[in-house]
Amino acid sequence: MKNKVFSAFMILLALPNYAQQFTWENQEYKAINSVAKVVEMDGAKVLEVTRDLVKSPFDINNIENSVDGPTFVKLANTDIENGTIEVKMLSKIQSDSPFPQARGFIGLAYRIDEANTMFENIYLRPSNGRADDQLRRNHTIQYFAYPGYTFSRLRKESNGLYETYADIGLNEWIDVRIEFYKEKVALYINNQKSPNFIVNKMLGKSTHGSIGLWVEVGTIGYFKDLKVTKN
Repeated sequence: MKNKVFSAFMILLALPNYAQQFTWENQEYKAINSVAKVVEMDGAKVLEVTRDLVKSPFDINNIENSVDGPTFVKLANTDIENGTIEVKMLSKIQSDSPFPQARGFIGLAYRIDEANTMFENIYLRPSNGRADDQLRRNHTIQYFAYPGYTFSRLRKESNGLYETYADIGLNEWIDVRIEFYKEKVALYINNQKSPNFIVNKMLGKSTHGSIGLWVEVGTIGYFKDLKVTKN
């Protein structure tokens, strides 16, 4: 697949210390600790997102404090307490990834507060979905809450309650829908009728806010067909 940057679709602020701001599909976005651009993939315009390792450095010797943070493209002028997010996403692993165990981390952040200091998140590890190791498969879907409830903390304290398996892979479009209401969130993959994953009591402190197209270290993430519905 060949990618070609369509800079005409971007409105950027190149000032230091300011988030990259742009318009995509008639929506305003801000790139928070990430870099975004509109590219063409298989004849369609999609949003490419990578983590900005300058604004958000990664320390392989301190993974616990280097991941599961605000590294997303945030929808501007949006405030949702309960609702549904639908999007198609695809991830690749960067050839020069600073993290050898990169899994194509890609997902959705929601209830992001204005200062990006609190949010909920569900993300995918697509390279785990068809691994020959069952334990890796069990870590394909992950929930976390920022700040404080990282994947590693939840894995240690909750015995797999906040992650599960899904039949997905790298370099393929994945239909993702999350529905969140009060303390509960459900994830649906590739239009399944029943949820692939549920969290009955979310752990974050934020009760409303914006949504974000989230990626983690070593990932080139692609997004298209975003739809957000308030309940």
